[in-house]
Amino acid sequence: MAAPIHDATAATTQGAGEVIAAGTLCWRLEKGHLQVLLIHRPRYQDWSWPKGKLDPGETTPECAVRETFEEVGLSVKLGIPLATITYPVSSGEKVVVYWAARTDRLRPVPDGKEVDRVQWVTPEKARDLLSNPSDVEPLDALVAAHDAKNLQTWPLIVVRHAKAKPRSSWSRAEGDRPLAATGRRQAIAVSRLLQAWNPERVVSSPWERCVQTISPYVHQRSAKLKLVDALTERDAARRPGRTRASVERVFDKRRPVALCTHRPVLPLVFSVLGHHMPAALRELLPVDDPYLAPGEAVICQVSSANQGRIVSVEQFRAYDD
Repeated sequence: MAAPIHDATAATTQGAGEVIAAGTLCWRLEKGHLQVLLIHRPRYQDWSWPKGKLDPGETTPECAVRETFEEVGLSVKLGIPLATITYPVSSGEKVVVYWAARTDRLRPVPDGKEVDRVQWVTPEKARDLLSNPSDVEPLDALVAAHDAKNLQTWPLIVVRHAKAKPRSSWSRAEGDRPLAATGRRQAIAVSRLLQAWNPERVVSSPWERCVQTISPYVHQRSAKLKLVDALTERDAARRPGRTRASVERVFDKRRPVALCTHRPVLPLVFSVLGHHMPAALRELLPVDDPYLAPGEAVICQVSSANQGRIVSVEQFRAYDD
């Protein structure tokens, strides 16, 4: 089971003397055998994983994907979270968050500056080559997930719609209440965050504030959008069974998906997700109202081998007003 990671923007997570970074363990199966991608950094003369420091306002998932592309030219999608390691640096302390990232047949190309060489190796050889002893921790997590058949996964992402105009100032139909100016900025940040997992489908309440929340991502990535009445506040209150059934159906496709809904609907959504995960992960789901902040997301990784089994839970807020 992968460990959860709770995160906000760089501005709210980074303390004095602390450097926050993120990276990936790129992996592939070669003739059925697990291999991982190591990078060589000429500046330090070491072997390590693709990683780098957060840009201002960037979340760790966004950073991990960006740094992997910049250093080795791979456009990855994040899999399970692996480990967060901490070690001393000259400025204080460095914290690095790692994810698994399957590459299939993508070909890494060193950038020639930060990275001058790459090589695919077995986990055993990686342990021998890694220069920083703490870099073995995410490797061990990756191997353990592979052995448990929890490494091949697809993401199921639950998003609470961004900040809407107040109910008290809205006199028209509730379903037409749009996002506030802050909410529109949150929606853009949500789009950037979702691209770390790149879901090909989005299932959403058809009410305006939900559609506006996920529209930037849908348009940016040409994702398939499905509007489901059962995810509205009104339908969830009247027929909660239909709402639960609509959430259950997202498991059937076995493909990356984001689901956008309202605060009052979240308990029903999480109750369904809870039945697909062991108790230790179930305890990580939000249980107190408001469950998620506007624009906040819970990311579940669902096992491809064990149908419907959620193997990791993460929670991120892409934009902190």
